[in-house]
Amino acid sequence: MTPQPSLLRQRRKRRRRHEHQEVRATKNRVIKQACEKTGIPVTKLASFYYNNWRLKAVQTIDKSIINRIRGSGVGNVFSPNQFLDLGNRSAVGVALHRLVKAGKIRRIRRGLYDLPRSNPIIGQTAPDIMATVRALMDGSHARWQFTGAYAANALGLSDQVPAKVIILTDGVPRRVALGKLMLVFRRAAPRNLLGAGTRAGLVIQALRYLHGSSDMPKHIAKLKKGLDARTKKDLAALTPKLPAWMRPPAQQIT
Repeated sequence: MTPQPSLLRQRRKRRRRHEHQEVRATKNRVIKQACEKTGIPVTKLASFYYNNWRLKAVQTIDKSIINRIRGSGVGNVFSPNQFLDLGNRSAVGVALHRLVKAGKIRRIRRGLYDLPRSNPIIGQTAPDIMATVRALMDGSHARWQFTGAYAANALGLSDQVPAKVIILTDGVPRRVALGKLMLVFRRAAPRNLLGAGTRAGLVIQALRYLHGSSDMPKHIAKLKKGLDARTKKDLAALTPKLPAWMRPPAQQIT
């Protein structure tokens, strides 16, 4: 007969309590033996062991966080939620603060950090916008998609870098300031979120922004040459759902 969930929980608690008691007993035994050998009072020796353990714990979480950040590559943006497997929220927050203070990572805004890129002329570059939005939406079930001038710029179809980046979403509308840059999350209907969060969706938004441009043939040729096979396949699958005027250029690209 399978034990009830409540009984299983009680057994796990008793087992963990027993393990903690064994660890505590081992520590006390080691301290007692050290006291007998050195003649140092128990309280002083216990304090030494605690401080030594605490220092090692601090170094461990800091090293684990910075190794994970470096392993993900320069330019990626992170939130404390991504490190909660290394410690509780308070410990992770303090560790990130120490890393910022040491100059190993950069604090973009409250709750967002990155490993900045270095430029020989201007020094540290601005945070990656796409990575920042991805980190902001981490843990959210809402769909989102860049639109307007930024969509065209991200695909290399425009040199214009907007001071206000529009992100369409079916989540909560809001504004997020990143220095002089403003991220505007604007609520949109499902038909405007085709391919949300994918490169194919970015192409759709860029075509909408560039609609009527005299350079459209040139942009189509550039997309056809530069897009990867996966993006073209995704775009082809979405083409029947596009507005009538957008289907011909989408078909030319794929």
